[in-house]
Amino acid sequence: MIVTRTIAETRAALRSLPRPLGFTPTMGALHNGHLSLVDAAKTRCASVAASLFVNPTQFGRDEDLGRYPRDEARDLQRFEGAGVDVVFAPNADEMYPEGFSTGIHVAGALTATYEGASRSSHFDGVAIIVTKLLGVVQPDVLFLGEKDAQQLAVIRRVVHDLDLTVEVASIPTVREPDGLAMSSRNAYLTAEQRAVAPDLYRALLAGRAAAGAPAATTKDVVVAATTALLMPGLPLDDAERVAALRGEAPPAAPRFDLDYLAIVDADTFRPQSTIGPRSLLIAAARLGAIRLIDNVSLSPSAYPATDATT
Repeated sequence: MIVTRTIAETRAALRSLPRPLGFTPTMGALHNGHLSLVDAAKTRCASVAASLFVNPTQFGRDEDLGRYPRDEARDLQRFEGAGVDVVFAPNADEMYPEGFSTGIHVAGALTATYEGASRSSHFDGVAIIVTKLLGVVQPDVLFLGEKDAQQLAVIRRVVHDLDLTVEVASIPTVREPDGLAMSSRNAYLTAEQRAVAPDLYRALLAGRAAAGAPAATTKDVVVAATTALLMPGLPLDDAERVAALRGEAPPAAPRFDLDYLAIVDADTFRPQSTIGPRSLLIAAARLGAIRLIDNVSLSPSAYPATDATT
């Protein structure tokens, strides 16, 4: 495996690789979710490249840039074990040299709502770094995970609007055995928080089950079924009823602080009042200071396999 630190080195290393070339961008702290993207790339492509860069422009002023988990040696070992051919691991000065003053902004509900409302500059940072990386690596296929559904939609929009010649392939969320979506930030959870974190996914599954019921086609029915497992302060009889359905003891105290819960169109992230062919059920909730996001599709076609721009 070749590790490059500069844009020039990366372009030189990639020039001789056989095509098609698959690429997955990461901020490190690798888990099996990242490696599933590599596996997907190896299945479809002759060569695989990855990046390892904690991108400062997608962190807000009060976010965790300084303490974001970093272990480059471990990450490079995992990439090599997974069969990556080239890893681009630049520093911030290489990607944002002195005088850098260009940005990319996707306007509208896609970036102003949900994660965009909570993290106002986040998607601008994502858009510019992914566009820069695509310009450096020039892959044939970009592999992204479905856990960050809004980010996936933003990148698809950038690729479409800027006529970038890359296919975007989305890969299903990889989960722990108890259902928790894999995330580098899961390392921040205390043991107590980790024990209840999977309830976010279980609640989303309850909402999806409600969406499939014969008369349950409205947003309110799905949201109510999901909220019943998340909202703090349930009356005791309701808590007992929910716990009985799950075969568990009722919660002793409030646990989740719900940030948002909504049904949205997977492409535009506009809220939907009824279930459609591109519907996602999305949620963000806090356990103490730790913020979790997750989503489930409410339709088999909510996540297309690919999105090609030629």
